[in-house]
Amino acid sequence: MRLSWWKILCIVQLLLLSVAGLIGGVPAKPILNETIRNLYYHVAMWFAMSIFFVVSVVNAVMYLRTGKQKYDFYSVEYANSGIVFGTLGLLTGMVWANYTWGAPWSNDPKQLGAAIAILIYVAYLVLRGSLPDLDKRARVGAVYNIFAFFMLIPTIWVIPRLLESLHPGGMGNPALNTKDIDSRMRLVFWLLAVPGWSLLGVWITTLRIRYKVLEEKKLQHA
Repeated sequence: MRLSWWKILCIVQLLLLSVAGLIGGVPAKPILNETIRNLYYHVAMWFAMSIFFVVSVVNAVMYLRTGKQKYDFYSVEYANSGIVFGTLGLLTGMVWANYTWGAPWSNDPKQLGAAIAILIYVAYLVLRGSLPDLDKRARVGAVYNIFAFFMLIPTIWVIPRLLESLHPGGMGNPALNTKDIDSRMRLVFWLLAVPGWSLLGVWITTLRIRYKVLEEKKLQHA
C-alpha cells in the first residue's frame, strides 16, 4: 500500500476531474462557452507531455555520462509517453478548434509547431528502430533525444508566439489568465488535471519499463 499511494491518488484525481470536467462550474465566456472545460484535458496533457520530455532528456544525458542501460530504458519510455500525451493534446486541441475556430485544422502556427515537435520525436523512435546494435542505438538515440528536446523550444514556445495566430497565447497564456478562468477552474486544473494526467503517464511508463527489464532478463537467460 505504501508503494501504491500515488496510484490511488492518480485514480482519485482523474475520477474527480471527470466529474468536474462534466458538471463543474465554469465561467461564461464568449465563443468558448462550455468548451472551456477542455482546458482540463488539452492544456493539462501538454503540461504532462512537457514533464515527460524533460525526464526523457535528463535520462538521455545520464546515459551518455554513465552508459548504464537503465537510463536508456527510462529515456525512451518517457519519450513514448510524451508522444502519446502530445498527440492527445493535439487531438483535443483540434476538437476545441473545431468549436471555436470553425475547423479542426487551420494551419495555425501553434498547430503546425506542435505537429512538427511531435513528428521530431516520432523520428527519434524510427531512428532507434533502424539501428540493430543495442549500444549504438542507445548512444545515437540519446544524442538525438537532446536535439529533439531543444527543438521543442522554437517549435512550441518561441516561433508560434512571434507569428499572428488564432490560438490564444501571443501575450502569455490566456488559458491560465485570471481574465479567462476563475478560481474554481484554477483549483481543478492545478490540483487534479495536471497532476492526475502526469501521474497516469508515470504509471504507464513504469509498467512499460518493468516489462522491458523483464524482457531483457529473459533474453539474457535464453
